[in-house]
Amino acid sequence: MMPRKFRAATIPCIKAGCRRFFKTLAGRTRHAQAAHPGAQQAPPAPPASPPPSEFDFNMGVNPVPYDEQHRQGQHQASPTPSVPSERMEETHPVLTGAPCDAAGRPLPPGAPPQPLPPKGPDDYDPFQSRPQFEVGDFLFRKEQMSAGNINELMQLWAATLPPGQDPPFADAKDMLNTIDSIPLADIPWQAFIVKYVGPRPARDPPPWMDKEYTVWFRCPRRVLHMQLSNSDFAAEMDYTPRRVYRGDEREYGDFMSGDWAWSQADTIGEDPEAAGAAFCPIILGSDKTTVSVATGQNEYYPLYLSNGLVHNSAWRAQRNAVSLVAFLSIPKTDRQYAKDPKFRKFRRQLFHTSLHTILQSLRPGMTKAEVVRCADGHFRRVIYGLGPYIADYPEQVLLSCVVQGWCAK
Repeated sequence: MMPRKFRAATIPCIKAGCRRFFKTLAGRTRHAQAAHPGAQQAPPAPPASPPPSEFDFNMGVNPVPYDEQHRQGQHQASPTPSVPSERMEETHPVLTGAPCDAAGRPLPPGAPPQPLPPKGPDDYDPFQSRPQFEVGDFLFRKEQMSAGNINELMQLWAATLPPGQDPPFADAKDMLNTIDSIPLADIPWQAFIVKYVGPRPARDPPPWMDKEYTVWFRCPRRVLHMQLSNSDFAAEMDYTPRRVYRGDEREYGDFMSGDWAWSQADTIGEDPEAAGAAFCPIILGSDKTTVSVATGQNEYYPLYLSNGLVHNSAWRAQRNAVSLVAFLSIPKTDRQYAKDPKFRKFRRQLFHTSLHTILQSLRPGMTKAEVVRCADGHFRRVIYGLGPYIADYPEQVLLSCVVQGWCAK
């Protein structure tokens, strides 16, 4: 049996900035449809018109002449094409999301964005080359190979090389140290501890009163900056609320086309200093049934953060428009204390105190605009605002501090 011949992936992706290469055009097309649905490639040339013929090769019969159709009553007038209603769009007059420079000063219309710091196309620092980077990405992120298997793979790799040449990494530890030295590191995780400090019974307090509840989180402001500056969303973000009409009918699509974003911009726009800024709604969500990591009597469930500027297509495609920012702690107790009003109150307080602490870094930007680089490369003065919280019924009850399964009327 003949061994399969190696085939190099030499066909580049059509998306500017994407460094993926493919062996076939079909593979590139599948990747573009999944990862870059907005990217366009040159359409294929239209097929040449077939030579005139007295036969209809699709039907296999001679076509009936026009005058014969008319005489036989077979001719039908072409339907009059319907004229689509004119589409009109109105943007907010105050919070316009106008570009500015890095100091927050307005730019003249049509000014290009400030260029990013130059970086060579072959700059893979701290990796020595693109192949070394891609080997590390494959082993660590995609394959998640164990350290022992990585060490064995490097030994096998070295056996195939000429004397004096080394494999991409000396061993697993060398690979991990190289990854850890990447200057563009992920946003680090932090933690804080919450503990009950209310009234306590004189004897035998419930166990939940003595426990410490750890909450892990990442800085939501840095996570939001990462989302807003993601160049993949350059053509899929709205920096100002808008109203879209099709004739006399209002059209609702992406988040910034709704009434809530417009009314919030009206309120924020009452401050003269907010003129020209971009309103960025913060969308949160959690679901304790998604992840449950038990640590003693504690459970954690994830808190996600997104922003209302990105279009719906970016959310559906799972392109990092939604980020994990925290693991909220859920206190547990014995069945005898589960319905204790003090425990229920503490559980609500723990939830709201955790959210209050996690979102602290966003508070200054809710009253005074801060300059942020956006996906299209421009800087903008951005004002944050808490928007919808996506949750199922138990979290909705917890957020609104109402009694589950009970109606107030």
